[in-house]
This record gives sequence, C-alpha cells and structure tokens, in this order.
Amino acid sequence: MSEGGIARKARKQKYKECLLEYISEYKSILIITVDSVGSNQMQQVRLALRGKAVILMGKNTIMRKVIRDAAVENQQLAGLLPHIVGNMGFVFTNEDLISIRDIIVANKVPAAARGGQIAPKAVVVPAGMTPLDPGQTNFFQALNIATKISRGAIEILTPVNLIAAGDRVSSSAVILLNKLGIRPFSYSICVVTVYEDGAVYDAKFLDMTDDELGARFGQAASKLAALCFGFNYPCMVTVPHSFGNALKKLIALSLATEYVFDESKQFKEFLDNPELLAAARAAAGGGGAAAAAGGGDAGGAAAVEVVEEEEEEDEAAADMFGDAGGDY
Repeated sequence: MSEGGIARKARKQKYKECLLEYISEYKSILIITVDSVGSNQMQQVRLALRGKAVILMGKNTIMRKVIRDAAVENQQLAGLLPHIVGNMGFVFTNEDLISIRDIIVANKVPAAARGGQIAPKAVVVPAGMTPLDPGQTNFFQALNIATKISRGAIEILTPVNLIAAGDRVSSSAVILLNKLGIRPFSYSICVVTVYEDGAVYDAKFLDMTDDELGARFGQAASKLAALCFGFNYPCMVTVPHSFGNALKKLIALSLATEYVFDESKQFKEFLDNPELLAAARAAAGGGGAAAAAGGGDAGGAAAVEVVEEEEEEDEAAADMFGDAGGDY
C-alpha cells in the first residue's frame, strides 16, 4: 500500500474513533446542513459553540458506515441513517437544544443573488432614490419599473416585487440588484433534524411550547380513545370516558328511581327546585337570569322540561363519540 493509502486509512480510522467517542459522550445530536456556508462562517460558529457543543463534518459514506456498525449494538442510532444526505454534518451536545440551535442559526452572512438559484425568500426593491444616473432608465423600462429623474438620479416610484419566494432568480433581477447594491439573501447553518435520547424528530418541534405539546397529546389521546371505543377495546385512555359514562347512567337511574347518592343529589335538587337551577345558570353566566325572572308555574315547568331533555340525551349518548354501545 502506498504512503497516500496508508495516510487515508489512518484518517478514516481516526474519524471513526472520533465519531464513536462523540456518540457515547453526548446524548443529543443536531443534524445540520451547510449549503452556501463558507469556512470562515463555519469557524465563527465553532467558536461560539466552544464548551457547549462540537461540530463534526465528514464524508457521508464514512458517516453511514460508522453509524451502521454502531447501530448493531445501539439500534436507536439507525434512525440517523436516512438523514445523512447532502451537504450535512453533526452537532453533538449535552446542553439545552433550543439555546444551541439559536447559536448556530444566529450567525448569518448576507449574500448577493445568483442567477438560476431558488430564492429562499421574496425580494422587494423599495421605492426611493437610487445611485444610478438617468442614462440607465432604459433598463428599468425593460423591467416595467416606474421611475422618474430626480436631482440627477433615477428614483423608483413604487416598491417592486422583484422575486417571489421559491422562484428561480433571473439574470435581469441579478443585474438590477447588483446595480442597486442590494444583497437580499443571507445564509446560515440550518438545523433540520434532532436526535435526542434515541428519538429522531424535525427541528421545528423545538419551538413548541408546553401548552402546544399538551394540546397535541390531548388530541392524540382523544383519537386513540375514539378508535378503542370503536373496536370495543378497553385501554388506559378509555378509562376516564368509561367512568364518566357509567356515572351519567347511574345519575339517570337515580333520578328515575328516587334513589339519591352524593353525586346525583345536586341534579335531584335542580329537578325539585327549578328556581335553584335558574340561579345556578345565572351565576355561571349561562343566561339563566331570564328564566329566573319569569317565575311562576309556567317558568318552572319549562325549566323542568329542559332538565329532563338533557337527561334523556345523556342516557342515549353512551360515550363522547356518539356511539350508544361500547361501554366497559
């Protein structure tokens, strides 16, 4: 083997040892993409992360092989393999992921538009004076941009929506932006995926608050409970609903048989005293004040009828999903 081959093999072995060391030392990994990111910008990010995280770049083929071999003992690492694509790298850390992500994306470098590239955002040329002389008005006319000559220079009359987000940048747009000295885009390292304690998820979920997480968990639990009720399969998420449905039926039986227990006592009092029900509605802001003002036998009868109809609906609705069966 030549000296060059020996050196390459030694570098690969050193890289493998380094990657395996980081995997065992750090519990979290941020997968980053570095498209259009220069070496100086990369160095600035490394300095900002010093003592908090480390960045490891490398060839995708070597990364895949090392992680594939390591996944034999730790199968959770296999979730990283589909994300080793393109110009990417790893950021290893044990710190708070949101703060590390913010440090990484905060380092942005302005860049000029290039012909043929896909615009990452919309570009609007503002109205106002330009540094161009009147001899270049033909260029603006070719682009259908309204201008006028003011104080020996070209003035753009209205803002120009030059490039839409996701569109391919045209050569004429590049020329105009260069003439005006506008560098509309900025590039930074992008955090796209997170590996945390064996779980792999999109980096956008780092911005979710505790309230949003709780709401999503509640929605998922409700859907799972609906499926379980549909299949008559009891599980932990159906237990609260089953107890609630059983209590509704017990209260209905209590009101029908005059057998009162603690949970049904309040409903019995409402049936016996409609004015009490009206007062409770008024206190809850449910519009019961009008019923209380009506008074008399007619008002009382109406209140009783409303309560009875509600009880009938409770009896028919065996669960919150509209299925009369499926109680456990």
